[in-house]
Amino acid sequence: MKATNKKQTTILLACLLTLSVYMAAAQELHSRWDELTASEWPKALQRSDSTCILPIGILEKHGPHAPIGSDLIHVREWAARAAKKEYAVVFPDYYYGQINEAKHQFGTFALSERIVWDLLEATCDEIGRNGFKKIVIINGHGGNPQLIRYFIQTRLEKQRNYAVYFFEPSADSVYRKQLDALHKSDAAGDQHAGERETSSLLYLRPDLVKMDSATNESGANQNRLNIPNVYTAIWWYADYPNHYAGEGSKATVALGKLITEHTITQLVAALKAVKEDTKTLILQKEFFDRVKKE
Repeated sequence: MKATNKKQTTILLACLLTLSVYMAAAQELHSRWDELTASEWPKALQRSDSTCILPIGILEKHGPHAPIGSDLIHVREWAARAAKKEYAVVFPDYYYGQINEAKHQFGTFALSERIVWDLLEATCDEIGRNGFKKIVIINGHGGNPQLIRYFIQTRLEKQRNYAVYFFEPSADSVYRKQLDALHKSDAAGDQHAGERETSSLLYLRPDLVKMDSATNESGANQNRLNIPNVYTAIWWYADYPNHYAGEGSKATVALGKLITEHTITQLVAALKAVKEDTKTLILQKEFFDRVKKE
């Protein structure tokens, strides 16, 4: 009789555990914009402190071995993993940045400069219209920062009911020491689809990296143009016509884990700071109140 009661108790506990897991899953508030229901929207706004992450990637060749959407994969993963630790709503995949320098390569998705600008502005305006007061841009493409910084600066052109922040991770001495210990190739030439970027992809999406193809093309700087103290648009093509800069073949999962976890840790801290920020919107209003008086 006692054995029967013990068995029944075990079954009951198992059922209760299964039910609790199911209920927890049913009550989970997703972070991705496209996975939320409309009825969950007020709760998502409240929990995020009206904060939305806009991850901007790009579609371009990444050497002969890494996926075309590498930049998009990075920001998508950073946002998803950070939002689990510090909740914010994540805007769906956005790959409409500046990538004219790769138009000679297959798979590049390059829109005209006017469309890129208008689309970014319209996207932020729509995010704001949906109740978000703080938009945090995270970027995965090296050709975007100049565009993003100028775009954010022009948010002072006219008054808006939201603020835009640009997350830019930094490297302290501890992290640099750890990075140097794992890094194998020339750090100065390790840029596009090189050791670091390929390593992080090996950590995030190893199924998409073709390591046996990493040496099929050269990622060395070809130095075909050298005009001191001047900038010209063709510089990247002149140096890296293969759209590959570095040695992806030297990538490791260990290096990728270090880079990824460091970035996510800093993103979580940035999200927390932005959510707690009460000054930016007040200062923006003060600024525009003074502008109107002029």
